[in-house]
Amino acid sequence: MKQSTLMAAIITTAIAQAGAMGTTLADDKEAMEKCYGVALAGENDCKAGPGTTCAGTSTVDYQGNAWTLVPEGSCTSIETPHGNGSLEPIERP
Repeated sequence: MKQSTLMAAIITTAIAQAGAMGTTLADDKEAMEKCYGVALAGENDCKAGPGTTCAGTSTVDYQGNAWTLVPEGSCTSIETPHGNGSLEPIERP
């Protein structure tokens, strides 16, 4: 399975599980955390640094300054072609 397909499946599963529990990501902030460097292009949750405004504005896959919400405690275990997710913005060339 391609890495980007796997990442999309992980994020989709996390969102589906949150919905199945009768909560939304906004309502369940305690159980979610910002994870940098794991969003695919255009799939970040909010501002992704200079030149972007909010959700869906990241320009490349795994952009280091773009974040998405993931289940708390899972961020640093998410593997991408550029390394693992980070709780802080990642500086990438």
